[in-house]
Amino acid sequence: MSENKVSNEHIYDVLIIGGGPAGLNAAIYSKRKGNDVAIVAMQVGGQMMNTGVVENYLGTINLSGPQLTDVFRKHVEDLEVPIMEYVAVEKLESKGKYHYLYLNDGQVLKTKVVIITIGGSPRKLGIKGEEEFAGLGVAYCAICDAPLFKGKDVIIAGGGNSAVEAAIDVSKICKSVTIVHRSQFRADEIMLNELKKRDNVKVYLQSPIQEIVGDDFVTGVIALDKESGETFEVKAEGIFVEIGHIPNTQMFEGLVELNKAREIVVDRKCRTN
Repeated sequence: MSENKVSNEHIYDVLIIGGGPAGLNAAIYSKRKGNDVAIVAMQVGGQMMNTGVVENYLGTINLSGPQLTDVFRKHVEDLEVPIMEYVAVEKLESKGKYHYLYLNDGQVLKTKVVIITIGGSPRKLGIKGEEEFAGLGVAYCAICDAPLFKGKDVIIAGGGNSAVEAAIDVSKICKSVTIVHRSQFRADEIMLNELKKRDNVKVYLQSPIQEIVGDDFVTGVIALDKESGETFEVKAEGIFVEIGHIPNTQMFEGLVELNKAREIVVDRKCRTN
């Protein structure tokens, strides 16, 4: 559906904020229940668009994130659910029995029910040099930016599934990949087994990164060896930070209950307070 199908002159039964797998799935269920539903999203597919190969979704064999997104989008569009893409919700306001979505393009949408599927933003290391070299060798999406580092030495910060997956993917085009992580691996065994097959991957565990260093561009990181208490430098021309995400819930503060992790608190039916 084209984005002009979403109207600011219409009162919807359900408006869904977010176009990732959760939002698209919510749209399907809402539509099948006979609701007048629409999706508002910055990008259909969400974080899945940054995934190389999706191996853990039943029924798919070696589909990339963008390819699976196309399948999901077609399913939603076949049900005639309109999608307004490339816009952001800047404010959500509740008045009486209606909710108002204020968009960054000036439009205001009105609905009876809001389903929030906004996902998260990359978590940062919070160390010296990170902000300074953002875009100058520091990146937060290995799949997106790996081609910029083809044939170069890079570092992956993190030890979970996203970090290991990133290391596997970028090892195919980068000269070398060094994983530097503050503790032990938390990634799935199947992914760690695949990582071991990569001859150009080196790993430093129990080694939290203390600082990102460089001149005009990143030249490496300073890490701390927890066992010896000594610091050491790892040379690289780029660093991919893959340490998870933080919920995008800022706009909902004071409107719905959030827990200490800034996640929205819901009941067993996924309803807010």
